[in-house]
Amino acid sequence: MSRFRRWLISYVVALVVFTLVDGVWIGLVASGVYRAELGSLLAASFQPVAAIVFYLGYVAGLVHFGVQPLAGDVPLGRRVLAGALFGLFTYGTWGLTALTVLNGFSAFVAVTDIAWGTALGALVTWLSTLLLRRFGVLRANPV
Repeated sequence: MSRFRRWLISYVVALVVFTLVDGVWIGLVASGVYRAELGSLLAASFQPVAAIVFYLGYVAGLVHFGVQPLAGDVPLGRRVLAGALFGLFTYGTWGLTALTVLNGFSAFVAVTDIAWGTALGALVTWLSTLLLRRFGVLRANPV
């Protein structure tokens, strides 16, 4: 399989996993927390273009730094750690910047988002890597 095809399949798998996992999080936890904590800071309506652009870009970074489909000998634990760190740094950048520059932005939301981004990066990397290994796109390596 070509490197491009392996990366593209990894991207699609991670995008599906990310969308499902983050969708559950938003539906069960985040939307209620955001409404309660941010109230008037929330947009009047959902902005799908911004969400789509974020998802497409974020997942590309997560595949590159976490799943690492072009690196053959990276153990699963190291991939998951890299995915967690990617989530920590990206969600941390958003949360801490918002806390710094927005009046009324909640510290609770910032901390919650950073924790979620870290967990999400790890979870999506782990699930995606396991699925990709199961279907022979990635080689299984020692943990």
